[in-house]
Amino acid sequence: MPEKAKPLEVARHPFGIASLDAALGGGLARGRIHEVYAGEGDDLASAAGFAVGVAMGMIDPGRTVLWLRVQRNARQGGVVQACGWAELGGAPGQGLVGVVPDVMALLRAGFDALRCDALGAVIVEGWGAMRELDLTASRRLSLAAEKSGVPLLLLRQEATPVPSAAQTRWQVAAAPSRALPGNAPGGPTFDVTLLRQRSGPCGLGWRLEWDRDRRMFREAALSGAVVSTPAHRPAADTGGGVRQNDKRAA
Repeated sequence: MPEKAKPLEVARHPFGIASLDAALGGGLARGRIHEVYAGEGDDLASAAGFAVGVAMGMIDPGRTVLWLRVQRNARQGGVVQACGWAELGGAPGQGLVGVVPDVMALLRAGFDALRCDALGAVIVEGWGAMRELDLTASRRLSLAAEKSGVPLLLLRQEATPVPSAAQTRWQVAAAPSRALPGNAPGGPTFDVTLLRQRSGPCGLGWRLEWDRDRRMFREAALSGAVVSTPAHRPAADTGGGVRQNDKRAA
């Protein structure tokens, strides 16, 4: 009898944190969907910052992160500032923000983007229930990501988890940072929970701190009283550093 074909090895991005990488089977899988949910309304910026940090860690040199947003939600969530982008590992020219008119256009743009293996990672930001993102639409996105190898970070704001084709599902909340000398705010710190994982453990949590110098996450001490500032600012302030495209329906 002919030998059964072995499954293709999935490329993974290790966090460099032993317990986290072990839970993920060696790291976060590329070419898959990873959902990131904000824990509470006040955690929107933290969830976005975590998604950006993960995306920047997963891309190869010279690749770009594409962040897709709906126009109305972009006004609610604010814009990414150059300083915040740089703090989370981004370099000039490595970020492109696409603004689309509605959720259907968002999903179409996400699907098209995932078919482009020239991109390093795609972030799709959705608010609320997003009924258009049903299980069928989620599977289409998953298949596109698997084929190209481009990871999709599905950033969900003010939403309740529903069945999907995601490889992992995370909940992110802001956490107190360790104060620097002079009681200055420390690095951005996140309480992250692995809510769900296909064929792997879940229900585990970590407190992660963003290392500005090494451009990676590290395990944070469970103490501190100074809350780090978010990477987002109000939409009225439109500092440079990340290009923004306004895509409108034809």
